[in-house]
Amino acid sequence: MDNDLKETLSALLKAELSPVVERLNGIDSRLNGIDSRLDRLELEQSQIKQAVLETNDTVKRMELIQEQQHTIIELLSARSIEHEAKMKWTK
Repeated sequence: MDNDLKETLSALLKAELSPVVERLNGIDSRLNGIDSRLDRLELEQSQIKQAVLETNDTVKRMELIQEQQHTIIELLSARSIEHEAKMKWTK
């Protein structure tokens, strides 16, 4: 009788715990999906960060070139004004 009672309790526990195990398996599956999505988002974030850093470097180089060009234009403008003044005095 003791063995029958053990089998009955075991069957009862399995029956009661079966939905819990199924639900936990479903949750585990969903968590795996979330982990995959997070991995993908982290990769995309890393790629975006790299693109932003590269863009920032490009903008800094362009700003430097623009400053150099501005300096050259100011120098050429001053030379042009000086040249015009010399031409007026030599006439």
